[in-house]
Amino acid sequence: MRQIFTLALIFSTIRLATPLVLAALGGLYSERSGVINIALEGLLLAGAFTAASVTYYAHSPWVGLIAAMLAGAVVAYVLAVACIRFRADQVVTGTGINILFIGLPAVLSGALFLSSGSTPQIPKENLLPTISGLLPGFMPHWRILTEVSVMSLLALALVLFTRYVLYRTPFGLRLRAVGENPEAADAAGVGVNRIRYVGVVLSGALAGIGGAYLSIGQSSLFTRNMAAGRGFIALAALIFGKWRPVQTMLACLLFGLADALTIQMQGVAKLPSGEDIPVQFIQMIPYVVTIVVLAGFIGQFRAPRSLGTPYQKER
Repeated sequence: MRQIFTLALIFSTIRLATPLVLAALGGLYSERSGVINIALEGLLLAGAFTAASVTYYAHSPWVGLIAAMLAGAVVAYVLAVACIRFRADQVVTGTGINILFIGLPAVLSGALFLSSGSTPQIPKENLLPTISGLLPGFMPHWRILTEVSVMSLLALALVLFTRYVLYRTPFGLRLRAVGENPEAADAAGVGVNRIRYVGVVLSGALAGIGGAYLSIGQSSLFTRNMAAGRGFIALAALIFGKWRPVQTMLACLLFGLADALTIQMQGVAKLPSGEDIPVQFIQMIPYVVTIVVLAGFIGQFRAPRSLGTPYQKER
């Protein structure tokens, strides 16, 4: 057990939870406004591919990060138009975006880099830095500074910022009102569809940042389907966190811990007979935890009352 529960497990949990936190925060803005965002997986992939491609050509992770944020926002705007203006089924539309971005990055990668499997390797100096990379050279090289990405710090700041926006600003009040009772919000002079557009586009921008972290922070290239279900896990964390920022972050840390355990346990965990546990069973842990959490707690949570219901202004 000591080989598994180490300090490295904590840092691994933080690294693996970071894209989940960013994607789940994005989902929070969308779903608090009343629009189901099943497309978090596709938005992560859009951000990851854009970040890796732009960083490769621009030689700057910050340009790649901004491009990923814009790509996520554009894809989310398409989702918003379909679901808000044309009142398409939100689950079907989100699923369609997920399916699209399983194949589209491979096609674009083949056109840009002559390889449909992955983008070229990005040099280390062009990747998103750890916290120590932004500090002066004379600062002590503590492990928390050298192993934790600046994106993890950004994710924490965004959680606190989202909590403030949601409960302490007029925009947050309107966002929650639109998700709970759009008719009453409309009667009070709030533009229901306008707020929903903003919520969905913010969702895409944040998920795009999470995707950028996957390809130019946690890794150094984009590989096909590298989100590996993280968008759906982020959605589960959002539900488990009751659509609240801090609780959602804690749920993401739980899923990040489950993911980190799969890495730590490989080659260490053994059966009573002394044989290694097959790696396929170990890799199932994060998905099993997700299923157990949703199956065991889903009935105890109340979603925003108008979630998934298109709004049409009465004339």
